[in-house]
Amino acid sequence: MNNILVKILVWRLKHIRDKTFVLILSGIIGVVAGFAAVTLKGSVHLIQRFLRKGFEIEYANYLYVGYPLIGIFLTYLVAKYIFKEQLGHGITSILYAISKKSSLVSRTKMVSRMFTSALTVGFGGSVGLEAPIVVTGSAIGANVGSWMHLNYKKRTILIGCGAAGAISAIFNSPVAGAIFALEVILSEVTLAGFIPVLIASVSASLVSLSLLGDDVLFSFKLKDSFSASDTMFYVLLGIISGLVSVYFTRVTYWVEGKIGLLKIGWKKVVLGGLALGIIIFIFPPIYGEGYDTIKRLLAGNESNVLNSSLFFHEIENTTFLLIFLVSVILIKPIASAITIGSGGSGGIFAPSLFIGGVVGFVFATGINLFLGYNISVSNFTLVGMSGVMSGVLHAPLTAMFLIAEITSGYELFIPLMLVAAIAYTTTTFFEKHSLYTKHLIERGDLIKYDKDRQVLSLIDIKKIIEKDLLTIQPEATLEELTELVKISKRNIFPVVNEDEELKGIVTLDDIRDVMFDTEKRNIMLVKSIMRTPPAEVAPHENMQSVMSKFEVTSAWNLPVIENGKYIGFLSKSRIFNTYRTKLKRQNKE
Repeated sequence: MNNILVKILVWRLKHIRDKTFVLILSGIIGVVAGFAAVTLKGSVHLIQRFLRKGFEIEYANYLYVGYPLIGIFLTYLVAKYIFKEQLGHGITSILYAISKKSSLVSRTKMVSRMFTSALTVGFGGSVGLEAPIVVTGSAIGANVGSWMHLNYKKRTILIGCGAAGAISAIFNSPVAGAIFALEVILSEVTLAGFIPVLIASVSASLVSLSLLGDDVLFSFKLKDSFSASDTMFYVLLGIISGLVSVYFTRVTYWVEGKIGLLKIGWKKVVLGGLALGIIIFIFPPIYGEGYDTIKRLLAGNESNVLNSSLFFHEIENTTFLLIFLVSVILIKPIASAITIGSGGSGGIFAPSLFIGGVVGFVFATGINLFLGYNISVSNFTLVGMSGVMSGVLHAPLTAMFLIAEITSGYELFIPLMLVAAIAYTTTTFFEKHSLYTKHLIERGDLIKYDKDRQVLSLIDIKKIIEKDLLTIQPEATLEELTELVKISKRNIFPVVNEDEELKGIVTLDDIRDVMFDTEKRNIMLVKSIMRTPPAEVAPHENMQSVMSKFEVTSAWNLPVIENGKYIGFLSKSRIFNTYRTKLKRQNKE
């Protein structure tokens, strides 16, 4: 197999230019990502049909309580014992791979998220399929780039191609797919990188159209046209969508943090699954992705939303329905966070669309009911989807074009632009980072739009620690130190005790005046002339912090300490040389 691959690569180098080769690969990746999206969607629907087959509707609520627990438990087993992976937010892991792992993604991710998300979502976990299929497509792109021995920049472009193909195929939205890849996955892209992403997105969309036709994850035909007189209502919806996005982000962050305090995996699964089951028992619309509920609201069948509720199915009151849906808006982020935090596999893409649709419906229905207006409920439901998605994902362009494409037209483009922009602005006023990037940026694992910090983040401290400095003990004499000076090529001497703890440092300047005094050399101890270093560095510290210490102390060398033990020294000059090498390599690629 390796020989065949080598022959292909040699032939390619002789006959196909790099740019042309990337375009060819982008089309192939788009097709494969399209097939993956279709396969995942079909698998989930197959599981759902199997679980619903043969039971009577009055018992559905009780079964829906147990299904998510079973799904999360199976997902946990498959992830831990078959794929040996930590799940969590998949798109976050892709961004981390681009930022810190040279766009190298584990091969298992090409299939693992498809299996695990099919189990989680198929059994009713309150998350979506979009993020797992984006991870699958991105992993395919990264690994194809590795197999073809492409450099970091081209591998990153192929990751974007896989992500674009995934979104394009699952929604049949090639424009939104391409924009999602550029807006969320690829922070820096040129025209040369944009064209492959477009090709992959179109290729995946063609696969989806050929195999599914109009049976995509979510679609809707517009019934009402946009009315300019509703503009102020759209402005207000944009602000509300932004505030809901902030609530979504903070609640998800908080709930996942609390679940993360449980160190034992099976405890997370059991407690999370039971909590999710109880939530779904009381609020059945939270079961699964929620697209069925949105379709009912868009079709004017909102009364059917309560039909699946064991407690409220006999109530036919619009005001109560609105109160019920507001409760769903508040609880859905908790359910999504529990699903992911307890070991499930899925993403926040679908929950953000679901919540946005419900927000838009509640807003428009409330305006009509209590203020006597007659605004289009379906239009506000769709635009609300765009608003919350824009705020949660920090992706206003993706949100606009996605809703425009799944409604098969651009009649709502003006309110989509308005609401997406206002929601994004409102959200970023309170939350500067999206759920995908929040953890990474806080840890210093992702730096956007700052070339200097990006290059610094690529430097691994462990690889540039200097360990050739000769150490001496505190009780040693100046005579012994002088002997070290004769054989050392460095002018710094770490003072280290028997436990390998750094007690201080002595530089050549510190002893220059006394090292030739024969009387003092035999009686003066190192501990009497050593001094404390101005700062210390940890081997796992990020480079931005390290450079801050160099700047504050004006030092050229700082000791590296791990668990109280002396490891070596960091030299500012070596950091600068490594920085320059990394920068030249990036520009060349």
